[in-house]
Amino acid sequence: MFNYYLDENRDAHVATVRLFNSITEKYDAYTSVYVIAELQKASPEKYRKMVALIEQFNIQVITLDREAEQLADVYVEQGIIPLRYRIDGIHIAVAAVHDLDIIVSMNFEHIVKLKTKIMTEHVNALKGYRAVAICTPQEISDYESS
Repeated sequence: MFNYYLDENRDAHVATVRLFNSITEKYDAYTSVYVIAELQKASPEKYRKMVALIEQFNIQVITLDREAEQLADVYVEQGIIPLRYRIDGIHIAVAAVHDLDIIVSMNFEHIVKLKTKIMTEHVNALKGYRAVAICTPQEISDYESS
């Protein structure tokens, strides 16, 4: 989501900026060291800007989490997330393990997709975690304006 905040030409830029701006008033926001590691793939300048958003919006960072990694492995074993994209499963699992309400993503390939939503909810219930809503920033924006 950090990328969408900075890139004015991305389709979800406006909704992402709106979401970030509402964090301090409406939400407790979290990210994880796993997300920060992915941000490092960007250019050094863009990486610094994205990481600066964490401080600017007082986003709490969740550290390495073996329990979340194990839950992500179940997502892979169940065919929900391909092994090659296990990190996408970790993002969802971190939210489940830390009892977060929502994961916001624009990853339509492995995260924001009906199969992932249904199957992670099922696995989470079997493993004793509640469901995590998976949505886009536009969906949050639509919900807030209704």
